[in-house]
Formats: sequence, structure tokens, C-alpha cells
Amino acid sequence: MKPTDSLPRRRFLKQSIAATGFLLGAPSIIRAETLGNANKAGANSRIGIGFIGTGLIAKGHLASFAGMKDVQAVAACDVRTTNLKNAVNTLAKKGATSVAATPYYEELLQNPEVDVVCIATPDHWHAAIAIEAMKAGKDVYVEKPMTLTVEEGKAVLAAEQKYGRIVQVGSQQRSSAHFRIAANLVRNGLIGEVKEVYCALGNFPQPPENQPVLPVPEGFDYDRWLGPTPFYDYTEHRVQQKYSGGWRCYWDYGSRKFGDWGAHHFDIVQWALGRDDTGPVEFIPQGYNGAEHHHYRYADGITVWRDKKPNEGRSIRFIGTEGEVHVGRGELATLPVDLRKHRFGADAIQVYESNNHRANFIDCVQSRKPTICPASVGHRSGTICQLSGVAERLGRAIEWDPSAEQILGDAEAKSMQDRPRRAGYELPTV
Repeated sequence: MKPTDSLPRRRFLKQSIAATGFLLGAPSIIRAETLGNANKAGANSRIGIGFIGTGLIAKGHLASFAGMKDVQAVAACDVRTTNLKNAVNTLAKKGATSVAATPYYEELLQNPEVDVVCIATPDHWHAAIAIEAMKAGKDVYVEKPMTLTVEEGKAVLAAEQKYGRIVQVGSQQRSSAHFRIAANLVRNGLIGEVKEVYCALGNFPQPPENQPVLPVPEGFDYDRWLGPTPFYDYTEHRVQQKYSGGWRCYWDYGSRKFGDWGAHHFDIVQWALGRDDTGPVEFIPQGYNGAEHHHYRYADGITVWRDKKPNEGRSIRFIGTEGEVHVGRGELATLPVDLRKHRFGADAIQVYESNNHRANFIDCVQSRKPTICPASVGHRSGTICQLSGVAERLGRAIEWDPSAEQILGDAEAKSMQDRPRRAGYELPTV
């Protein structure tokens, strides 16, 4: 459904928000004094941000970005009226009392007051919106995984390079001290030669069968939510906003646990091994030739296992010839134990340091320097998630050429580097 065909829906949304005291209209820049915070930067020097997708994970983005002194929230977009109303309310509490609200991201991107966008839609919408945003001259913070398919990842990376935009992928573990220390320990060879890595991803249930078909709820543009994916009659579970399942259970909208926790942990493995510009060469699903766990291998033989035990109670376990590093959110352990206190010399390898993922994005928007997780990194980490999913869905091993970025010797698997898109929702050209 195109925006130009949807005046009745827009009129409904405007009336719905106006009835509850929210403003749907052209944004205005609010002076710092008006916001009651004289320490904030002057309005004209602040970065205007628009939020596309305002449910679940976006709640943290709304509150955090809108609370930064150099940022002014000016617009919000969601296909759910309830989400949109809640977002406007959240932003109002942060001082953004005039926010342009719309169900159409195209309208938000046309807004000249929007300098940057935060994309927190389901995964199947990430690529198209990110590309359109960069073409419109906006810098982009996009949730992980950056894209749904390998070919989408190539396109987003091409857009970042062509339009010279700043991109931050929401792999926020890179902005955690514990993961940074772990990466430095591994990168500097302090546990010897790495042989194996264990990553704890957990499991999602399979989508339930025979869900009752229901009328689409009022105030929800279900067709636009489906976007480029195949059309299905509306069921509640398919569109649920849940960390523990909902739309995340469906291959049409994500990569299941590979795109959920895999996008976090596989990203840290890439970082720690110094392989942000390359990737594994083989993906082996659970059950193939008796494999007890899904795993993938790099050309030098390093093997990364999914949910293999024991993981020492941490999300990631790096196993080297001379020691180990065990790391998770808020926790770090090593073997030998005192290795975690190692002081690095001036000549040691030091990975990119960021202590706040969103702030790093804004800093880079201002400096025009690369973020800690640009599109090149998000694409390579996302590729691991996507290829892991291809191997799992086919039930066989696949070989990958990380230089050519092509699946080798398997035409069916290679065809799954991308997915068909519904008419009217084609991927934007770069």
C-alpha cells in the first residue's frame, strides 16, 4: 500500500492521535529553555532524529536518544497506532512536545528536520528503510541483524559507501567493557591459538500450527507490516512483539535464534578473532552426519559451536591452547584466573573503544568518523547468521567463499542468499 493511496488511513491516524492529545503534523524545533534544560545545546545545533519502528526494543532508543543534549526528537513512524501514540508520549516526557507522527517511513524521510533515523522494525524491513534513508541523506542507526539476507547486506553496505553516510548497527555488546576486554585478550594471543568457541543462543519454539485467522485490528496496517514478505491471513502470533518468540519464530521475518542472539555473539567472535572483513568457510547444521550441535568453521580450522556445553555459565567461551576467556553481559572470567587483570602495553592490539553504543553513533554523526559497528561489520556478522539459517533449513552443510561472498557448489542454497519480494515492496536501488 503506497502512501498516496492512503489518505483515509492517514486521516484516521491523525484523528486518533489528536483525540488523545498527541500531535500529528509538521515537526518544530523546541528551544532548550522551553525544554526546561538550559544546559542542552541550542535547538538549531541539535541533531534531529526520527524513529522508525517504535515497539519493544525501540523503547530504550526513544528514551536514550531523546535524552541526549545534542539530539532533538522530531518524528516517529509505526504501522501500529498504539505503538505510535506510546512513542509520542515517551518523547513528550523527554521534552519533545512537537513530534511528526506517521505510519509511513517515506513521509518521515522526506522531513527536512530529520538528520538521522533509528530503525527498529522487524528484520525484514531493515534493508529497504536503511537504503532509502541513506539516499535521502540521513545517517542510520539500525537494529541487528542489519538485514534479513546476504544480498540485502551487500546492498546496504553499497549504500553506506555510495552516499557517505554514517551507519551504526545495534550490536551493542561491542560497546561493553567486558566484551572489549575479552576481544583484546583473544586478539593479543593471551590464550594462545584459539581452537574452538562456544556460543549460547538458546531456542525459539516453532511457529504454532492452525492459528485462528482473525480480522486485522483497527489501527494496524498489516499489509505494510508484511511488506516484502509473502502474504498470509492475519493471526495474532505472527505479529506478536515478544523477545521470547512472536514474529522472531518465523523465517519470513528473521533468522530465528541465529538472528536473535547469534547476531550478538557471532559478532563478538568476529571481533575477537580479527575477522570483521571476512568470514567462515563452512556451515554445518545440527544432525548433519551426526553433528550434535550446529557449528561453523573458518579456513584455519577454528570452529564455533552453538549451545555446546560446558560453556562455564557464560554466553561465549573462547578456548585456546594456553587458556580460556569466558564472557557474557556484565561478566568476564579467564583461565588462568588472573589473566582478566592483564595490563596491556603501548604496543598491544587495542580494539575500537566505545562505552555507549548510541552515544558512539551520535559522536560519529558529528565527527564523520566510522562507528564501532558500521555496515561493513554488520553485513559480515549478519551473513554468518543468515548462512547458518540456510544450512539449518536445508539440513545440510554449505560451503562459503568469504572473498567472493558466494555459496559454493549448491544452487539451491545459493538461491537462498536472497529472498523473493512481494510486488510493490522491491528493494530500493542503490
